[in-house]
Amino acid sequence: MAKMTAVQAAVLVMEKEGVTQAFGVPGAAINPMYSALRQRGSIAHILARHVEGASHMAEGYTRAVAGNIGVCIGTSGPAGTDMITGLYSAWADSIPILCITGQAPRARLYKEDFQAVDIESISKPVTKWSVTVREPGQVPQVFQQAFHLMRSGRPGPVLIDLPFDVQMAQIEFDIDSYEPLKPYKPAATRAQIEKAIGMLNAAERPLIVAGGGVINADASDLLVRFAEATGVPVIPTLMGWGSIPDNHPLMAGMCGLQTSHRYGNATMLASDFVLGIGNRWANRHTGSIDVYTKGRTFVHVDIEPTQIGRVFTPDFGIVSDARAALKLFVEVAEEMKAAGRLTDRRDWAKACIERKKTMLRKTNFDEVPMKPQRVYQCMNNNFSTDTCYVSTIGLSQIAAAQFLHVYNPRHWINCGQAGPLGWTIPAALGVRAADPTRKIVALSGDYDFQFMIEELAVGAQFKLPYIHIVVNNSYLGLIRQAQRGFEMDYCVQLAFDNINAAPDAGIESSYGVDHMKVVEGLGCKAIRVNRQEEIAPAIRRAEALMAEFSVPVVIEVMLERVTNIAMGTEIDNITEFEPLAETPADAPTAVAALLD
Repeated sequence: MAKMTAVQAAVLVMEKEGVTQAFGVPGAAINPMYSALRQRGSIAHILARHVEGASHMAEGYTRAVAGNIGVCIGTSGPAGTDMITGLYSAWADSIPILCITGQAPRARLYKEDFQAVDIESISKPVTKWSVTVREPGQVPQVFQQAFHLMRSGRPGPVLIDLPFDVQMAQIEFDIDSYEPLKPYKPAATRAQIEKAIGMLNAAERPLIVAGGGVINADASDLLVRFAEATGVPVIPTLMGWGSIPDNHPLMAGMCGLQTSHRYGNATMLASDFVLGIGNRWANRHTGSIDVYTKGRTFVHVDIEPTQIGRVFTPDFGIVSDARAALKLFVEVAEEMKAAGRLTDRRDWAKACIERKKTMLRKTNFDEVPMKPQRVYQCMNNNFSTDTCYVSTIGLSQIAAAQFLHVYNPRHWINCGQAGPLGWTIPAALGVRAADPTRKIVALSGDYDFQFMIEELAVGAQFKLPYIHIVVNNSYLGLIRQAQRGFEMDYCVQLAFDNINAAPDAGIESSYGVDHMKVVEGLGCKAIRVNRQEEIAPAIRRAEALMAEFSVPVVIEVMLERVTNIAMGTEIDNITEFEPLAETPADAPTAVAALLD
């Protein structure tokens, strides 16, 4: 067998496992790994400006394309702790990423060595596996096991910590005989699927709730086919948005306390049966369990056995990969349909469409400074149906889910459960690295944008162009809105009089940070918009600048300072702060208009 260093073997294993791209920041304790990467030249590398940013780039890379596994690399100590937020984000949303960290030599562990921290123990709660490799000969198999675990069962992240002397040690390894391990994915039985469809068939007003597991399993095509065979409307979760196109007649809207549609909540409340596939019953989708479950029968399909019954006990649970389950759901449903044994759902589906056409929020506001609702209306008018949106948290993301449209799986790239501010920029760069041709539009509030704004320099250096819409009200808007219940507006104002603002800057001068100057200083392009009629020309200009310079282009839209977006404490108790749509002209880009 060939002799090589342990990290040379690790790089060869990653190649065999399909890795072609990594993100990271070199450092003394991980330099042997970088030496092996340089020597092979087979895995491209993008240099982040912050190691947390590298972990979010890896997330965006994984989320963008089925089968991808993003890799992020950092040195010992703070590099690993910086990646914890990325690991948590990936773990919470069932996203496989591989984090590789350097470590002090084995003889120096627990002896106050510089930047030596027990990252294995720190990261265990937010990974599927975290391991410090103490024997050089184990390195190839540890990497093999990492990819096996990331792909098996519920997907998730892994951290491999490599002491310096382990990386440098010589081992014998035969890459030619290496084969990736076959992932374990539980599969439903036909008897289970027949029972579930029997329960669905007996209901009067059934729904399918499609979660992120449908996206992860690359099963959106089967979901749509199953919905069409049965005629049952679909409510995607935020993580499952795009699994059925927004303009599909059986897409019934999203349900929840924040990222939801009025018609989606109303349809959920009108239902009597719910089949959940690959979803978690997360609280911002359900609200209180009493309200969500009252009067309804539930079947839950999930790849993770302990997820079934975690939030509430369903009437019937099936442990299965979403794609494996949906293959059988389609097979059984189409057989029953051909035999005339499926219940006719046309009246129920028609009632869902009627709610979709009538229970709308107004977007057609003319005020200046702009209301965010009008911004999303303009985005609907100016971005095509193949646009991929990237966002993380805040009023900007909540309003996006209420007003934008998604037509394809993996075209809503969103950090759902963890929601770390700053995620959007690096995630968008990871999406671009995964797919050089995709139309990418990132969306941030001003504070999310400021958290990891330095990563824009990565987009400039590595030519990773995309459009970033920043809706700026110079506030921690979601937190300010939450503070209303405490009758305060405290420590959430980002506005100040910027002494460097031009005298004729208008409303921007009191908004504090001059994002245009910062963006341009980082090597990118920026456009500022004050009025709705300026948005379409700004988008066309941004597209031209991307084509010319191949860098990210930021469009900053100046909003009214105080904005409240519809949300509530229960799915039957949502507060609407703005007027509702009374005529089609009040919501001219609502998806209902696409159904006629």
